[in-house]
Amino acid sequence: MLINSIQKPNFLLSKAIDLKDFTYSSLLFHHIPEPNDYAFNIMIRGLTTTWQKYDLTLGFYYQMNSLGLKPNKFTYPFLFMACSNLSALNHGRAAHSSVFKYGLDRDGHVSHSMITMYARCGELSYARRVFDEISKRDLVSWNSMISGYSKMGYAQDAAGLFREMKDAGFEPNEMTLVSVLGACGDLGDVSLGRWVEEFVVENKLELNSYLGSALIGMYGKCGDLSSARRIFDSMVTKDCVTWNAMISGYAQNGLSDEAIMLFDGMKDAGIDPDKRTLVGLLSASASVGALDMGKWVDKYASQRGIQHDVYVATALLDMYAKCGSLDDALRVFEDMPQKNEVSWNAMISALACHGRAMEAISLFKRMIDEGGAACPNDITFVGVLSACVHVGLVDEGRRWFNLMSSSFGLTPKIEHHSCMVDLLARAGHVQEAWNFIEEMPEKPDEVLLGALLAACQKCKNVDVTKKVTQLLLELEPSNSGNYVISSKIYAKLNKWEDSARMRVLMRQRGVSKTPGCSWIEFENQLHEFHAGDLLHDCSTGMHQVFRLLNEDLKREGKLGIILLSEPDLGDAVTEPRLKES
Repeated sequence: MLINSIQKPNFLLSKAIDLKDFTYSSLLFHHIPEPNDYAFNIMIRGLTTTWQKYDLTLGFYYQMNSLGLKPNKFTYPFLFMACSNLSALNHGRAAHSSVFKYGLDRDGHVSHSMITMYARCGELSYARRVFDEISKRDLVSWNSMISGYSKMGYAQDAAGLFREMKDAGFEPNEMTLVSVLGACGDLGDVSLGRWVEEFVVENKLELNSYLGSALIGMYGKCGDLSSARRIFDSMVTKDCVTWNAMISGYAQNGLSDEAIMLFDGMKDAGIDPDKRTLVGLLSASASVGALDMGKWVDKYASQRGIQHDVYVATALLDMYAKCGSLDDALRVFEDMPQKNEVSWNAMISALACHGRAMEAISLFKRMIDEGGAACPNDITFVGVLSACVHVGLVDEGRRWFNLMSSSFGLTPKIEHHSCMVDLLARAGHVQEAWNFIEEMPEKPDEVLLGALLAACQKCKNVDVTKKVTQLLLELEPSNSGNYVISSKIYAKLNKWEDSARMRVLMRQRGVSKTPGCSWIEFENQLHEFHAGDLLHDCSTGMHQVFRLLNEDLKREGKLGIILLSEPDLGDAVTEPRLKES
């Protein structure tokens, strides 16, 4: 073209962009003597969609204006897309003004991109205003607004607008259904979620990864794991996203064994796990103390070079902490090049739970000094106050509780009040703890009351015991622990009639005591045991594990956590049972 003096720079530029060569495309553009609006538009589109260089998109837009070229309906959708990804609200609002100036506010593509931009910048009221001003709405208009509500956590508004859309006679497509399913999961609205599944079946829509994963995720968040697994098993083609949705569903609902087993199936199917898989698997491993599985994930992440990803690393340190390997948790934390609020909170809470309160408080102070964009939030203060509880730092706890609102602008929630009640109660200030409850703006929950009842057991405070017991039995009439602890407290105080009354009330209401439960990882398999279980299914090696545990505990001078009842020698069929003490 150069040799033959063929002056078609825009044609050549569009082809270079299609080939995704940024350097060559930029060179071509800058050699155009007088680029027109078409050249700018295709370059802005390429920067936004092909290379995701959103800051350069803004630069080219302002350069276009400075040259006196008029942006048009092909410019603004990509400009608003760039503003969305940069959260550049000021640039987006300025561009919105230009849209009115040039009379482009009636163009559907421009309006839809503005709705998305405002929604992703957290300005849903502006997004809704743009939506309401569209005179002739199409399906894309509805989808843009519903998706904006759903992705920004306004699930109720998303579901409500979806119903309005149906009433207006629009039939949802795949994008609509995925957005609505996300809202259903957040709301726990399984009935609307089932309607979506029925719609998919009736209209013979393809259950692809996009739609299938959304259905699995919705059922998982609603706690309907059998329906989630039914969808998963019915899908012919499963990609990593589909496996992740099912693994996360199990992990979120406490079915860690199932999550780990499904991960093994994923490996057998030849699907390579990604960051989301590892985070879900680490969550499951942490729940049941599967340290070997967690270490495998750590090694795998290191081999793939993703061990420093903020989400994977945070899940790793949380897993190590919950499995009792605090040194490994600290190693992961200190090696993280970037830390967010969740990372700091996980490490502070881990130190607090392991009784290393001063280290937790020291790390909290370090977060304030070094955290950068990661600022202390509600969860941070739960960790700090928990640390004070573990070592009885009453004055320190009071100080941080008061600083929450005065220095950090945070309003204490029920969790923070629970920590303070627990702190006061453990220190023997039972009456002060009860006064604290009475002055709370919110009603006490069962966690807070349970902490105070446990303290009453030590301090033998009859008056507070009666008040707390009454509230607990109203909140949790089926919790056996409330009856048992109350009965024991009255018995220690020689209040035998009250003690018996608790036991009788428990029987009358049909409440049975929940048996103790433990897990043991043996030969790369997790085994769950309940108090009273027969041990005939256990291997000889596992019997030996139980005996070694008891021998270690006896050497430490402690009661056995797991005691083996010996078989009756006169009865050959008697099996050993697990007991709790």
